[in-house]
Amino acid sequence: MMHNSEDLYIDTPQALAELVEALAGESWLALDTEFLRERTYYAQLCLIQVATPNLVACVDPLRLPNLAPLLGVIHDQAKTKVLHSAHQDLEIFYYLSGSVPAPIFDTQLAAALLGFAEQIGYAALVEDLLGVNLDKTHARTDWSRRPLSAEQIRYAADDVRFLAQIYPMLVEKLDAKQRRDWLADDFTALSSPQRYETPAPEAWRRVSGASQLKAHQRAVLKMLAAWREQTAQQRNKPRRWIVADDALLELARRTPKSVADLEKLRSLPPDAARKYGPELVEHIAAGQALPQDQWPSSPPKLRLTQAQEAVVDAAMALLKTCALEQGVSPPSLASRRDVERIVAGERDHPLLQGWRRAVAGRQLLALLEGNVGLVVEQGSVMLIDKAETDVSG
Repeated sequence: MMHNSEDLYIDTPQALAELVEALAGESWLALDTEFLRERTYYAQLCLIQVATPNLVACVDPLRLPNLAPLLGVIHDQAKTKVLHSAHQDLEIFYYLSGSVPAPIFDTQLAAALLGFAEQIGYAALVEDLLGVNLDKTHARTDWSRRPLSAEQIRYAADDVRFLAQIYPMLVEKLDAKQRRDWLADDFTALSSPQRYETPAPEAWRRVSGASQLKAHQRAVLKMLAAWREQTAQQRNKPRRWIVADDALLELARRTPKSVADLEKLRSLPPDAARKYGPELVEHIAAGQALPQDQWPSSPPKLRLTQAQEAVVDAAMALLKTCALEQGVSPPSLASRRDVERIVAGERDHPLLQGWRRAVAGRQLLALLEGNVGLVVEQGSVMLIDKAETDVSG
């Protein structure tokens, strides 16, 4: 086990150059970040942690004039980047560089394929695999304040120290089950830039409660949410600091025609009405003027019959049985909502593709087509081939 005395704190260009040189020959590196985004639209990067079998380092972006040498290593296609629950960290690197690091190995996704709880936390996985209880004292620390204490640096370093130890263990377990290739598509998807972009015209989809609006009201919401997204980006402020979701919904429903009308809305703070009033009125009018063929459509609500709901229950039992047999986490295959869509007729779904199809998707289709059935034997749900039972019967 690596000791804290070996940890590096990188806050000068010379130290960074030495770290980059030390990383040059490595085929993989464990990676994590500390950031703040409570007061900004874009995450403020405060620390980058890196580990290999030979070193643990905390790189201070607030003290370094240029991160390019390290970013070159992180974006090196010849090096696998190992992260736990990678999305937020990768989003930061995407905004820093304009591209997403690859290839990626996400230990949270890998753990689900080995029977650990779906979306297992890093601390829980470290405890399960290494028997180490991680210190959570600095979980809510302000990582933008300097200087960092020795305890803060050790806490941050632990986020990659043990990641570098559990990665080879997970790879070994996956290889023993011949499952490493199963994750290839999931890992490749993590490096897709589309995952980290919110095009302004699509921002309305992120507004909580948008599906409750009528079609013509969603047209107004589309214009308002696009304006809010662009304003939040330009000002680098959280969306809710510009206008909160509930206020956007009320604006879309009531469509005030003037700043005076805006000021009567309870959900819109007076300072927002004063600061953004003319812009809001302008975008409400633009939304009302949108031709009907440009109104955003909400996905149709899924309504299953009682008979279909019973089929979903049977399908969920099959899913859990397949997951149990293969030692994977059931939610890593599909959620109940996913199964409802498939029962309703959807066929373009991850459960019916790749490794998920091999584990349970093929069997689910066989169940829906009446080719297999479920029975209980010795207290467990079992799959039976209908053709065989028909012949024997």
